[in-house]
Amino acid sequence: MKKLSFIALLILLLTSVSINYTYAALSIQKDTTTVQEADDDGFITIGSAADSAANNIKADTVKKASVTTDTVGATATVAAPNKEQTLWHTFIEGLLGGFLAFLMPCIFPMVPLTVSYFTKRAGSKQKGIGQALIYGLSIIVIYVVLGLLITILFGSSKLNELSSSGIFNILFFLLLVVFAVSFFGAFEITLPSSFVNRIDQKADNSKGLGGIFFMAASLALVSFSCTGPIIGTLLVQASAKGEVLAPAMGMFGFALALALPFTLSAIFPGFLNSMPKSGGWLNSVKVCLGFLELALALKFLSAADLVWHWGWFDREVFLVLWIVIFAMMGFYLLGKLKFSHDSTLDYISVPRLLLAIVSISFAVYMVPGLWGAPVKVLSGLAPPMHTQDFILSSGGSSSSGSQTSLDFPKKVKHDEVLHPPHGFNVFFDLDEGIEFAKKVNKPIMLDFTGHTCVNCRRMEDDVWIDQEVGKIIKEKYVLIQLYVDERSIKMPAEKVHYSNYLKGNTDDLGRWNQDLQATKYGANSQPYYVLVDHQLNPLVPAQGAIFNAKEYAAFLQSGVDKFNSAK
Repeated sequence: MKKLSFIALLILLLTSVSINYTYAALSIQKDTTTVQEADDDGFITIGSAADSAANNIKADTVKKASVTTDTVGATATVAAPNKEQTLWHTFIEGLLGGFLAFLMPCIFPMVPLTVSYFTKRAGSKQKGIGQALIYGLSIIVIYVVLGLLITILFGSSKLNELSSSGIFNILFFLLLVVFAVSFFGAFEITLPSSFVNRIDQKADNSKGLGGIFFMAASLALVSFSCTGPIIGTLLVQASAKGEVLAPAMGMFGFALALALPFTLSAIFPGFLNSMPKSGGWLNSVKVCLGFLELALALKFLSAADLVWHWGWFDREVFLVLWIVIFAMMGFYLLGKLKFSHDSTLDYISVPRLLLAIVSISFAVYMVPGLWGAPVKVLSGLAPPMHTQDFILSSGGSSSSGSQTSLDFPKKVKHDEVLHPPHGFNVFFDLDEGIEFAKKVNKPIMLDFTGHTCVNCRRMEDDVWIDQEVGKIIKEKYVLIQLYVDERSIKMPAEKVHYSNYLKGNTDDLGRWNQDLQATKYGANSQPYYVLVDHQLNPLVPAQGAIFNAKEYAAFLQSGVDKFNSAK
């Protein structure tokens, strides 16, 4: 049963991978109470005239949408995205990754040797504990510096841009597949032996703090064949969040989890005695991580498919592959599959049986999704429902009898490329949506969204299908979805202008929408919901993702009430 406490971490990771939707974008710092000046015609210019003149580009104009307080409207305060929550989730991911890395065959057997080395070298228990603490801190410093290096090389804006790039997602899909194949035992990812030997020699020859630091560096390099894929996956996930400190925070969690067992073993010798013995189960943990890496890779392939509008990697294809992957992992744990590095399995232990039950049960749970079941655990992770070829039930509330639905045009701009959430009527062009809202005399719901935005899809799959929420959106609002990462739709020449925020021209629909959100509403996180009147004045403070359906419905209703009181 000693192994149970360690292997249980794998169950925790399996669950967290399935329900992790913590992609959050970086918000910009802006004074949201600034009143924008309108010209004589009542229009506001997005982008300065000087900037546009310098680039020989005609400035775009939209109806005046000053962020002011009037007799009927509320002051539009922008709800900043919860960066702390994003960093906290990233830290937890790193912590789980570090504990799992500790269970790798490259690291776990080294604990007794390392602790014994410190005890003999120090000469006394007290001094050995001090050196073990320094060793643990050195591990943390090494990995945190790696995370900070990612931030320095790319910067916050570049990370945010990469997360919505098709090329970025394809490269990371291929990278995670390589990591998975490595964990399956096809090959090992190692660093150049000359570099590793040089660091190892430094650890042997150096004394004092320098020697301990190089020992920690030697551990990081020698164990790279096992930890490299985990570190790579963690940095991929952190970078995709667009948060500037996410890579460093993820590496801090990873290093902390990796360093703790070494330090605790030196301080409390009984902890070392209670640890399970090395054996074939370590390789089983590694192979199971390979299955998880392979499943996670498909998320990035799906994102690339959505960005580039391939239209072949739809929801049921994704679900079929996940069902097969987790079913095969369950069969592997039961001993029905065997890889080259696996030892002979004479019997099934209780931990393996429990993990097999979890894995196969999860595979069975996803099966109804092939016929359109929500599969809420995968909301935001799987492709959106509109990519599903066959849906047995529509879900949510029907709005077929509403005036908005009856008058909605059969074709809207850009619907040959962009698709609405299942069961909703959506405009993708701002001007077209405003004109329709005036016609039916309803408030407007601006939904700043993105193809690769996980929380956007989770809101649509989890919250919008709620009967009350769906009814309010469909019957009481004109919904305009503004994709900030749509690159294939080019803007007409008269709408292209220079953006101070983007440091470039708004030459495609995504950049135009992104500049609109940043310039007019002071945020660039998605999802971002702004409830506005026909002049684009916010009716109530804007909000990001609200995963509680009742709270989200109350937010939507407050906008309706404000609009009606103004009338």
